[in-house]
Amino acid sequence: MCGISGILRADGEPVPPGLVDAMVATLRHRGPDGQGTYFAPGIAFGHTRLAIIDLTAASDQPFIDDEAGLALSFNGEIYNYIELREELQALGHAFRSAGDTEVLLRAYQQWGAACLPRLNGMFAFALWDNRKRTLLLARDRFGEKPLYIARSPRGVVFASEMKAILAVRPELREPNRKAMYRYLSRGDLDQDQESFFQGIDSLPGGHYLELDHQGRGEARRYWEP
Repeated sequence: MCGISGILRADGEPVPPGLVDAMVATLRHRGPDGQGTYFAPGIAFGHTRLAIIDLTAASDQPFIDDEAGLALSFNGEIYNYIELREELQALGHAFRSAGDTEVLLRAYQQWGAACLPRLNGMFAFALWDNRKRTLLLARDRFGEKPLYIARSPRGVVFASEMKAILAVRPELREPNRKAMYRYLSRGDLDQDQESFFQGIDSLPGGHYLELDHQGRGEARRYWEP
């Protein structure tokens, strides 16, 4: 597993590096093989990497393609990445790495959010499109990989674990008693978008959230049984 995190500021101002560092520090156990950051006006990613497929630095994250204006922070594994890679190569895409991370980025470059139904795997990822100035957050079909989100008029904070969000938004450390009661009384967990903390939601499995540069957008389902 890897750890993904990030901040989108609605005012477009630069994200202070210290905030991203604080989020990454809570996620180091998820990615002992490396860490990285990405900054652009109004957006920042933090990543801790567990290297599985391509062990080289070519697949370090966030994975950035300045020419295409894309930056990706990805946790998980795309099982059919070899087949997708061959299809994308036939469409004219060139690759500089051997892993599934770049395959995911090229799939978005080719098909946009419509790439999601093509993915066979377990994943949660954040992809910033600098040309469109949009942020795509997505989770695999059954929600195997976690993705938590906190939204406010100031923007959006997201991460693989809630404690990364709480590292920069400590005021959200208020219990969601309804969600806690459902879990303690019936064992319900991850049944909807609510978490154990007020103001922190979980993106449901089989959904994606495409946000504009001010953090506006609604979750959409891309798959159902």
